[in-house]
Amino acid sequence: MIWLRTAFLAIAWAILSLIVHASVGAPWGYIVMIGALTVILLWRAVRMQRVAQWARQPESTPPLSVGRWDDILAPLYRYTRTQARDIEAGREAMKSMLAAAQALPDGAVTLNAELQIDWANRMAQEHLGVRLPADRGHNILNLVRSPEFSAYAHQAEWPEPILVRVTRGHHDHLLMMQLTAYARDHRLLVTRDVTQIEKLETTRRDFVANVSHELRTPLTVLAGFLETLRDMPKEALSDEQREQYMALMTEQALRMQSIVADLLTLSTLESSPSAEPQRVRMSPLIEAARQQSEALSAGRHTFSWDIDPELDVLGAEPEISSAVANLLTNAVRYTPDGGAIAVRWTREGNGARYAVKDSGIGIASRHISRLTERFYRVDRGRSRAVGGTGLGLAITKHIAMRHDAELDIQSEVGKGSTFSLVFPAERLAETESPL
Repeated sequence: MIWLRTAFLAIAWAILSLIVHASVGAPWGYIVMIGALTVILLWRAVRMQRVAQWARQPESTPPLSVGRWDDILAPLYRYTRTQARDIEAGREAMKSMLAAAQALPDGAVTLNAELQIDWANRMAQEHLGVRLPADRGHNILNLVRSPEFSAYAHQAEWPEPILVRVTRGHHDHLLMMQLTAYARDHRLLVTRDVTQIEKLETTRRDFVANVSHELRTPLTVLAGFLETLRDMPKEALSDEQREQYMALMTEQALRMQSIVADLLTLSTLESSPSAEPQRVRMSPLIEAARQQSEALSAGRHTFSWDIDPELDVLGAEPEISSAVANLLTNAVRYTPDGGAIAVRWTREGNGARYAVKDSGIGIASRHISRLTERFYRVDRGRSRAVGGTGLGLAITKHIAMRHDAELDIQSEVGKGSTFSLVFPAERLAETESPL
């Protein structure tokens, strides 16, 4: 113990001084005692100076041989080291939590009781346009200028999220926002961009409406003819009229059958995994589509063919055959009599291109981006007249995506269109070596 050591040292010097006093005389005993006290005080002053210097940087190693201060500095140094490790661990944990918050797919904004911004992650900055540190301390209502959100934010509780439409740049986005209370009088605002979900829901509604519309027309025709045949006496219709009615009903039934078949095909393409790629012989496949398209044309069009017989791809033959035939059939249907159709299957760069060019009526640029939507028609009356279901290009686009290819559409009103399937290099089959 420190006080025992100090007492022992004082007693030892006192005994030594008494011995000197008894042996030599009175002055020398006092001189020894005073000198000892002076040396002790000076040495302790030196040690105190070393301790004071260390105290300015307590994270450094304590000075050695500071006497009785060793008993104080050692536990103090161990305590500071433990505190430093705990602080560093807390700092790393905070960095990790902030990194996790920055990586969230949703936006997160922390607010105080007055709805002033304390912090926001990157996604919230993208959703709401928050800019830190410039916007720190600003009210969130200054950024989200929506009466609905303002009323929502001033509620006492927020059991449900709210949908708020915001404008970023030149585009509108629909955000789902949820406020939550945490800590003492703090708020957490979580944002999620549901614009794409809204678009998908709109697409679903449009799809259901379009299917209903497409099927209603042939069903109406069928029901009308059946009602006529049922209510009219047999002698009221000639055999020729009866045959005509039966032919029209058959045509409408086949039309509904085609729509249902294309819907099933599209559903299969969207839901089933891609098959293991196999070598697809493109030359005979295109030849089969050629025979079909020329039969459909019945001599009304002029065809030209530029086909590389050695160029094959890797994929699913039934799907590629469907895509190839769809583009050819569309060209025949939408090219006026006497028009020209040019088909090309050749290498292009490191990949390959299957292109069908026609001299048809062409398509306005505003329609091109929507041509692959289900049931989208540039001219509904003409589309039905030529017998299309409105699903061919949607099917072709999905087939292209399943084969890492691109459906490229180039068109100009009055000058015709070019529809192409562009295959990347990795989808080309290597040429087989001759035996």
